[in-house]
This record gives sequence, structure tokens and C-alpha cells, in this order.
Amino acid sequence: MTDRTADYDFDLPQESIAQSPARPRDSARLLDVTQTGLADCTMREFPDLLRPGDLLVANDTAVIRAQLRALRGEAKIGVTLDRILPDGSWHALIRNARRLRVGDRLTFPGARAEDVADVLELEDGGGATLRFSAEGDAFDAFLQAAGALALPPYIHRPAGPTSEDERDYTTIFSAHKGAVAAPTAGLHFTPDLLRRIDEAGIERRTLTLHVGAGTFLPVRAETLTGHKMHAERGVVTAETADAIDAARARGGRIVAVGTTTLRLLESAVDEQGVVRPFDGETSIFITPGFTFRAVDMLLTNFHLPRSTLFMLVSAFAGTERMRGAYAHAVREGYRFYSYGDACLLRREDNR
Repeated sequence: MTDRTADYDFDLPQESIAQSPARPRDSARLLDVTQTGLADCTMREFPDLLRPGDLLVANDTAVIRAQLRALRGEAKIGVTLDRILPDGSWHALIRNARRLRVGDRLTFPGARAEDVADVLELEDGGGATLRFSAEGDAFDAFLQAAGALALPPYIHRPAGPTSEDERDYTTIFSAHKGAVAAPTAGLHFTPDLLRRIDEAGIERRTLTLHVGAGTFLPVRAETLTGHKMHAERGVVTAETADAIDAARARGGRIVAVGTTTLRLLESAVDEQGVVRPFDGETSIFITPGFTFRAVDMLLTNFHLPRSTLFMLVSAFAGTERMRGAYAHAVREGYRFYSYGDACLLRREDNR
């Protein structure tokens, strides 16, 4: 186990970064990473890699148009919504934050004149707390009028997100609005794939983790202990928690669709391995040496060098195994990041 951020770096050619998803979605490639080797598959083979009695858990968050252009007087301010806070205000990341003061009022081109936001708090590093005048359905309408998808910077859209991105960046599980970024492992699923999963005797449940703006950022600190995770809001219902515990009791494996699902489950599990209902924020940072108690298998995309997510998969499946898997993926032309291909991982201690 190492605390140096540099030890989680790797070389990735620009041409490996996917700019659009596989079509159809379940035609994406799937690298099956086992304790004994690697197998090149597609997502259509995913049900064959599971067993009857396993439980698949997916994140049902829905992406909002979180990117906003704001004005403070004549000054242009960039706003990326991060997460809603318990009192209904929003934590946001701000560009040109030095031009803001607490108490300032922001207006938004494209929105109604009455749709404004007040600056309640400013943080070092460009964070802010904003109170929007619109709430509920009116806030949804405001985002539709004034907002844009906050696509990751490695998806190049010089003219902004397209109408195809509006569809492509939405998972089949989407139900509860609040995410800045899509839980991208869920992008690979189609109605036909879900039907085949059900027919194979694999149970399915969902939870909600609203993915925040900081999730996919590289770690800029020189050490892992020097990095501070952004908090994200999540909900595990009693129904989902009971289903997970029942599956584990009967010998089924818990299969997380995406790192967001895994992070929330590992936030909701107790030391005895019992998953409890959860409704709150988590800033869990999973690095090698972490003790996994809730999840046995992980379906996930290929992640950024030096990212908290590459650290997570290294913790889950083993650092050297993941280095080998990523090197294989680059050689074999797998597509990386949000619109890219997938890999299926087993927990390192599951021999």
C-alpha cells in the first residue's frame, strides 16, 4: 500500500478516450478481470458472468443541467452545481469566484428575470453556497431554460453538449434528479439486457447517490492523505438494504453497478457486514487497505490516471492486477472514461 499519488498514474493515449458511447449501448466491450486472468467480452455477455441468486445494485440518480452562466452585474460568473444541501440551498463550484462577495445576487441569461440566486457563503478554492429563488418544479424549469449538461472536460464539445448527449448521458435506471455527472457504468444497460438478467435469476435493486462535481477530478495533492473528498448525498431504502442482506444470507453475491453504488453501499454497511438504510451525505474515500464489507463484484468503466476512482478499483481488485488490466485495455483498444467500455472486477479477497 502506498500513499503517493504518483503511484496511481499511468500513460493513456488521447485516442483511447471515448467521445461518444457504443451503439447500441450493450455492444460496449467488457473486460472480465478475474483473480487468474483477463477475458475480452461484451456487455451482452454480462449476465453469463453472474449466478442465479446474485443481486445487482444500480444507482438511479438522474443527471440535471448543472452548468450555468451567471452574471453579477456585468461580471460573468461560471457556476457548476455540486449538490443540494439539507436546507434547500446548493453547494456549487464557481469560476471567477474572486469577483463574488457574500450577499451578491446572480442573474442567469436565458432564465426568467425572477430566477436569481443569492451568494450565502464563499469557500477557499472556488466553492460557494447559493440560494436559488426557484424551488421544486420551478427550479427544474429554470435548469431546462438556463442550464447545460456538465459533461466531463475530456468529452470535447466546443459548441456545448448536443441533443445526442442529452440522451446518451442518461442511464436506463434514472429516476431521481440531482446528479451533476452520470453514474457511467449504468450507461451500458438496455431493456433487453435487463430482461436477460432477470431471466437468469439475478435480482435487481436500486439506490440513489447524486454524483457531485468533484467525483472525477484527478487528485492534486501529492499524497492520498492530503486529498479531501467532496461530499455527495445518497439514499439506501430499507427495501434495498433488506434485499442485499437477504441475498448475502443465501449465498448470493452483491454486484455493484458503478463506483458510486459501491461507495454508498460501503458507507451504509456496519462492521458485521449488514447494510442499513441510509439517508445523508458521504465523503468516503476508498484506497488500498480499505476493508470491503458490502460489495463482492463491481462493474465499472475505465478511469482517469491519479483519480480517486482508479484508487478505488485498485483497492477493490488489487493495484497490480488493475495496472495489468488497464495496460491490456490500452493495447487492445478499449475505450476509456464516461462514454467508454466497462470492466468487471471481483473483490481481491474473494478467492
